[in-house]
Amino acid sequence: MKSVVWLGVICAVLLSLVAAWPATANPRIKDIGKVGTLGNVKVIGYGLVIGLDGTGDSKGTEFTVQSVVNMLARMGITVPQQKVRTKNVAAVIVSADLPFTAKPGTNMDVTVSSLGDASSLEGGTLLLTPLAAQDEKVYAHAQGPVSVGGFKVGGGGGDRVSQNYTLVGRVPGGAVVEAAPVGGQVAADYVDIVLFNPDYTTASRIAEAIRASVSGVEAKPVDPGLVRVAVPAEVTQTGDIVSFIAKIETTRVQPDVAAVVVINEKTGTIVAGENVTIGAVAIAHGNLSIQISSRPVISQPAPFSTRGETVVVPDTEIDVKVPESSLVAIEESASVSEVARALNLLGVTPRDIIAIFQALKEAGALRAEIKII
Repeated sequence: MKSVVWLGVICAVLLSLVAAWPATANPRIKDIGKVGTLGNVKVIGYGLVIGLDGTGDSKGTEFTVQSVVNMLARMGITVPQQKVRTKNVAAVIVSADLPFTAKPGTNMDVTVSSLGDASSLEGGTLLLTPLAAQDEKVYAHAQGPVSVGGFKVGGGGGDRVSQNYTLVGRVPGGAVVEAAPVGGQVAADYVDIVLFNPDYTTASRIAEAIRASVSGVEAKPVDPGLVRVAVPAEVTQTGDIVSFIAKIETTRVQPDVAAVVVINEKTGTIVAGENVTIGAVAIAHGNLSIQISSRPVISQPAPFSTRGETVVVPDTEIDVKVPESSLVAIEESASVSEVARALNLLGVTPRDIIAIFQALKEAGALRAEIKII
């Protein structure tokens, strides 16, 4: 009951803040969309993490043993593969997102993930690992100490204490860019704005806001997810494309939000958008609670009896509770706070509200889309 009351209070406070918020608080274009269609380049590589405290891959992980043997062979050291022990070494996959604006010599973070049966990467160091993209070209090399942000300690008797996940870590600034991504230049005659949440109204408002804030600029919504802005001839001649894009992406616009109710049944989380409304409807909701308890009872034969034996018989009790439910009439609601206030009248929990929202949708009273995650 308290959680539902807090839901109504929070919604009311948020809506009062939205009403009092100044117009200049509208989000920038860069907050609701991506300026430019060029994205990051996914790079990946296979490497080894050494210096582990006995938490590396076992001898049965053959690719780790083979990698160690090959590495030593390149250094002029020949070791029989069957003699190699890899408890201090772990095979890993190194991945990163290479920005399309990256230049040779810049650093970036990489993620290191265990590939074999290692129990922890804590305290390890990643050896030099080439990172290639889908075109098989190497764009960066990564190396450095791995930070896992946790620990895992095991005792001889099977006791184990762990904090956080220790099979995936990061090497902050551990990769050095060797080559710039192909096609990492901004188009000379237009700039595209890709919306994070495609919407016809929002795309139209973005085009209008750009035309109003930057004089002489032609902006046209191509579809719900794309707005194309033509680069003026004077900007192309002067080459000041960076300042032009900066002026566009900092333009503020009021996006339009669809009426959506997002439900996570696993956690009982409900998030309702500001445009969610409920039509006039009557709701009755009640829960049936059944509790079954069992305790063992020892049954023994009569004294001096030659027949029978001592047995354990379960004594089962069933308790059924049917709480009273009332029919509540809810008037047409025009805001999230009114929706929450109306549901508070029923005195239900968030998980009950999930069932009520779904029933309202079936009855046609919920004017919103339900998304279950």
